[in-house]
Amino acid sequence: MLRVQRNFRLTLPGGRKLTCADAAAMLLARKHPEVRSAGKGSKGARWYAWSWLATTSPEHCLLIRRHLKTGELAFHYCYVPGSQPLTLTRLIRAAGLRWPVEEEFRLGKDCLGPDESQVRLYTAIARHTVLVMAALALCAITAALLKDRTDTRPPPPVRPDQPPPADPGMIPLTVAEIARLLSRPALPGNTSYWLDWRRRHQALACWYHHRTHLAREIALVS
Repeated sequence: MLRVQRNFRLTLPGGRKLTCADAAAMLLARKHPEVRSAGKGSKGARWYAWSWLATTSPEHCLLIRRHLKTGELAFHYCYVPGSQPLTLTRLIRAAGLRWPVEEEFRLGKDCLGPDESQVRLYTAIARHTVLVMAALALCAITAALLKDRTDTRPPPPVRPDQPPPADPGMIPLTVAEIARLLSRPALPGNTSYWLDWRRRHQALACWYHHRTHLAREIALVS
């Protein structure tokens, strides 16, 4: 699956050639797109309006994603081998994997800085990259092992009018916090206090985000 620009040209089965923007306008004029979730995000389900269009090649198609609030369009040029089923559900699942991949790249750059070095030789760049990725893998494995032990949040909300819990708990230790603790161990006092406060504040914010998205999901289904 390849993200393409709006002026990317494709050929329809009848031989007609048009851009992705023209294809989106044509599909919107013919039928309404389907509203589905691209997967779970940090604030709940990620809902978009989806539509897809076949091309001259039976293994290629165009997947169009529209943001429900802003109306922004994103175009994906998809390849599905002939031995595998070509369905909208399969395409949406593949498109939804782009977000966690981008989040991992952003997290790695923000936490450990794989691109923040003053080396110029290839050997030095390779050593820096390998060491940073090894440190990131160590933090990720530690976060995964400690997730059940450090996650003290209550169950997520089930109603859009549900009152907040008396104790929001704390989110599990993240990769960024583990990297910070390994480089600068927390000392009794202000450091540990602010670490707990930040995790508790994020847990409460996450609970409110889930409740807001719950009301939005009910409106979409109805």
